[in-house]
Amino acid sequence: MKEQTIAKLKKQLEQELKEVEQQMEASEMPETTELSNYDNHPADNASDLTDQLTEMAIDEHRSDNAEEIKRALQAMEDGTYGVCSVCGEEIPLGRLEAMPKALTCVEHAEHHDEGLRPVEEEVLSASPKFSDDFEEVEAFGSSDTESDQNM
Repeated sequence: MKEQTIAKLKKQLEQELKEVEQQMEASEMPETTELSNYDNHPADNASDLTDQLTEMAIDEHRSDNAEEIKRALQAMEDGTYGVCSVCGEEIPLGRLEAMPKALTCVEHAEHHDEGLRPVEEEVLSASPKFSDDFEEVEAFGSSDTESDQNM
């Protein structure tokens, strides 16, 4: 990869890191709206909690983003930037221009994030498993008429 291209991407990453760090410094945890919870409606407490959790999630995302940028900048210093950290193949320039902090090729980008996905996604995205057990249960009777069963 050309030195000029790497210098351009490095400048872009440094600018993005500076912006993310400024956002992290400027972020404040939302304060509760009440001094006492004694006379608060539960929905008011829930709103405060939701605001706090949302801000915490945004801060965590910013922190993760900053770490990814720092890893990409370190790879530039080490001379390994532009090479997939999984397979060792060269990362296409188009991918690096679109996502300068990428350290893997497109094929291995999914493998890089596997451990970061919530466990609940496995259950939510799982397709229902059907078996022939229904026919055994139906033998005991059903509300279907004879014409429904012959379809």
